[in-house]
Amino acid sequence: MRSEFACFNEHEIIELLLTLSIPRKDVKTIAKTLLKTFGSIKGIFDASIDDLVQIKGIGESTAVALKVIRASNSLYLQEQLEWQPIFNSTDKVFTLWQNRLSNLTIEVLEVAYLDSALRLMKNGIERLETGTIAATVVYPRKVPEAALRRGARAVILAHNHPTGSAEPSDSDERSTRTLKIALQYLDITLVDHIIIASNGTFSFKENGLL
Repeated sequence: MRSEFACFNEHEIIELLLTLSIPRKDVKTIAKTLLKTFGSIKGIFDASIDDLVQIKGIGESTAVALKVIRASNSLYLQEQLEWQPIFNSTDKVFTLWQNRLSNLTIEVLEVAYLDSALRLMKNGIERLETGTIAATVVYPRKVPEAALRRGARAVILAHNHPTGSAEPSDSDERSTRTLKIALQYLDITLVDHIIIASNGTFSFKENGLL
């Protein structure tokens, strides 16, 4: 999107999106108010429907339309990676999970299922656990069981830290080591474990923890 709309200001991009659900109306003021309120295009897409409809000129149908656009982008990023060697698209992998997890207010654990060539399988991302604002409970057998069920030969884990740093906790490191060993017994490779937070992204592999 950035390359195709490089000549546009942020409010102009939002104007274009708003015209899809608010035709035949000047939406410049609405677009600028959205940006002022939520800080960025990302902030607008991450905002809840309840917050969006507080903006004058934004009805429920327009708020829903913005959420649909965001969800469609997540699906596009996932399908763009399917059946491609995952290491040819590292930046896209990070972008995918930033898009999926960075706006959540509770921790979740997602798993990407890969084939023997380390390609993302079709419909190959699953939300396996949902936790609280500060923790996700990971059951060591659940990831291996899910990988076997999908016929995966490798997996990538991803979870978010809604508050605080992307740096892994002691619990994150322990659970990752446990899962790596459990997967190895089944001849399934743990390729990486990615943590998403507001201040950045952390890769266990890139930091020598796998």
